[in-house]
Amino acid sequence: MHAFDYKAPEVLADALRLLADSAGSAKPLAGGTDLIDQMRNGRHQPTVVIDVKKLPELNVLQCNGEGLHLGAATPCYRICGDEKLQRDYTALADACHIIGGIQIQSRASVGGNLCNSGPAGDSIPAMIALRGTCVIAGPDGTREVSVAEFCTGPGQNVLSAEELLVEIHFPQRPAHSGSHYRRMIPRNEMDIAVVGVGASVTLDETCTTIIDVCIGLGAVGPTPLLAAQAAKCLLGQPVSEKTLSNAVDAAKEQISPITDMRGTQEYRVHVTGVLVRRVLETAISRASGQTCIVQPGR
Repeated sequence: MHAFDYKAPEVLADALRLLADSAGSAKPLAGGTDLIDQMRNGRHQPTVVIDVKKLPELNVLQCNGEGLHLGAATPCYRICGDEKLQRDYTALADACHIIGGIQIQSRASVGGNLCNSGPAGDSIPAMIALRGTCVIAGPDGTREVSVAEFCTGPGQNVLSAEELLVEIHFPQRPAHSGSHYRRMIPRNEMDIAVVGVGASVTLDETCTTIIDVCIGLGAVGPTPLLAAQAAKCLLGQPVSEKTLSNAVDAAKEQISPITDMRGTQEYRVHVTGVLVRRVLETAISRASGQTCIVQPGR
């Protein structure tokens, strides 16, 4: 690995100053589970690594009447272990439970996963489904961008070299709502999704009609996708086999997967349909108040 300077500021303004002074040659480090490996293989060669784990704003985990405020450097294990998040933001907890093992979860953050901007990032479809909004700090103040619009290409996003993702905010969860994230992986090769699907569903008081829905798809395009047409097929419709089938067909039409070592294009299209149905079924069951124990592979 090449030589670099290491900084660990404890004040957000100092971190932003270091980014500005580096003229684009610095990299923020949250968990480092992606960045360190990328530095080893030469993909990134920053002259300065800025550890943001000590910044209070990036370690917030607060769930209240305004929704969920999640600091960008908050490690996955805190999300997995929070009862409110497991109950109200279940799709996010689902995703964090399967990001690496216990050691990885103690360091990795969903903010880092989002900034890595991989098309197959596990937490991103869940954050899209839960309508997350990114709070970004830079030399001109703060701005907000939806998670669905954050990634612009494989490994690329809306952040400038002088900006830092501070927080992801999620709106408060309404009554009769449920969410879920699920992926399919080739375990004999690598722990990366062939397809990942996150969905959030809200039902009416009788739990028979879908009144709100949002679906995120991963590993089926150059960026994680908001499945807007599939959601449109569900909105205002009764919970039925026909309704779900229409959403499945719409999701399959939107995606543009590639063929690689993890799966062919045709296989990914098929798996997308299977997972969209299963994830929606689980989200609807949770919205109805049912306890759903999800087992990998089922």
